[in-house]
Amino acid sequence: MRLPPSAALAHRHARIRESLEALSLDALIVTPPANIRYLSNHAGSAGSLVLTRDAAHLLIDFRYRESVRGLQDSPAACPGLRVWEVPASYEEALLACLTDVGVATVGFEGAHVSVARHEWWRDTIAARGLDIALRSTERIVEQARVIKDASEIDTLREAASRLARVFPAMLRSVRAGETERRIAGVIEATMRDAGYERMAFDTIVASGPHSAMPHYRAGTRVLTAGDLLVLDFGGVLDGYCCDLTRTVSIGSPSREARRVYDAVRDAQQAAVAAVRPGVDSSAVDAAARDVLQERGLGDAFGHGTGHGLGLEVHEEPRVIRRRPDAPSVPLAPGMVFTIEPGAYLPGFGGVRIEDDVLVTDTGCEVLTTVPRELLAL
Repeated sequence: MRLPPSAALAHRHARIRESLEALSLDALIVTPPANIRYLSNHAGSAGSLVLTRDAAHLLIDFRYRESVRGLQDSPAACPGLRVWEVPASYEEALLACLTDVGVATVGFEGAHVSVARHEWWRDTIAARGLDIALRSTERIVEQARVIKDASEIDTLREAASRLARVFPAMLRSVRAGETERRIAGVIEATMRDAGYERMAFDTIVASGPHSAMPHYRAGTRVLTAGDLLVLDFGGVLDGYCCDLTRTVSIGSPSREARRVYDAVRDAQQAAVAAVRPGVDSSAVDAAARDVLQERGLGDAFGHGTGHGLGLEVHEEPRVIRRRPDAPSVPLAPGMVFTIEPGAYLPGFGGVRIEDDVLVTDTGCEVLTTVPRELLAL
């Protein structure tokens, strides 16, 4: 598995520490697995990280002792790492760590800490007379993760490019008389054969009227001639997610199917063409939405145009309609996200076309290279 090198982690630490300095915080408690991995390369299902001005304190239990030791003996070692083994309680180990390193004002990720957990921290700190003040923070690590560094871009580009090998092999299973669930199984087996460690999300295989449901999951329905079939799947490669959707026709497409498909394809092309640095993400959404509105399908497109990709399959930036109560999100080089407009007509079916794009200095690079024409299978 390829991991970001130590120099990349050091740069990430520096960015977070700049935020801590601006907020007058001595440390940040990091609890979501994706954020811990981003800052340390530790990919366990349990753990906590305390980033201070001069060290990264990783709290782990016995299960991860050897993996972290091996990591620290590699080019992907976390700089300034101090490992705290957790004998029983992560919460007790965390308070011991904070007390030992002598921090007074500590931030925590408010969106990821439950009320019960925060109350335990607060009440225990008060009961023991510890000189530690806790302050909720918002998206410090997530904001840093929005701009991918060189190692992340290399991995995301490779993850997306492998889909071009998966798609033709998967199409051989798509035919009338086959079930949605069987096709989903073929997709997932083909993804594993291509080197993905796991699926990024539950595979969507939606046929006929099911294709009008954007997040339908593969069921027992048998494909029949005339169906539109939405295939939405993604994989995780070296921790990073890719995501692809294509819509195909079982047999020759009807005139209505062709009309809807062409509109969605043109909407997606318009959105891709709108991507460049400085453009607000909502303008990309509007570019797709305007095309569908012009084709009489505006009401058939109810979700956002895209979402960020990285260590999670849904992360920032969000490519959605402009909201008056939300700040603008100008695009910047290094952002990676999907562009996936769709049109869904209950009782008839739906179309979605999705690709992964990287914002460059002058525009964007489309990372997924699977053909976009409407295939009749």
